[in-house]
Amino acid sequence: MAAAAGGALAQAGPTPSTGSGKPAPLTSAPASQAGLGPRLTLHAIDNFHGTPAAGMVCELAWRAGDSLTPIRTVTTGANGRPAEPLLTDAALRVGHYELLLHLGAYFAARGVSLPSPNFFDRVPIRFRIRDAGQRHHLPVLFTPWGYSYYRGS
Repeated sequence: MAAAAGGALAQAGPTPSTGSGKPAPLTSAPASQAGLGPRLTLHAIDNFHGTPAAGMVCELAWRAGDSLTPIRTVTTGANGRPAEPLLTDAALRVGHYELLLHLGAYFAARGVSLPSPNFFDRVPIRFRIRDAGQRHHLPVLFTPWGYSYYRGS
């Protein structure tokens, strides 16, 4: 692990795989966000396995009423985060967004034995950005039967 400015810890690199196809536990602290501009970041945590959600597909869209305009699709890395923020600087706008989590495919890829059809397949998370000049972090915790999310720091 390497120290970053201000004493915060920076991520030391990708989290190793367990070799079993299951995600490995987080082995380093998240990278410091100090001094970075406005952005929207995501951290997906698999509470069923107790690990970061490596390899989960997430689709971000702009929401206007009932219509969605796709922005980007990302896959989370070994640390449960996409390689890059979902949005940065001028791309982060005031308004309504939807993040679609592909939970059914995520658990199927890990060989989790679940009823068919699974309770969750794709989970939409709707949120609003009120101040595009701030950093917004979206931690998402989930199992095959439930999820929670909040605005993190």
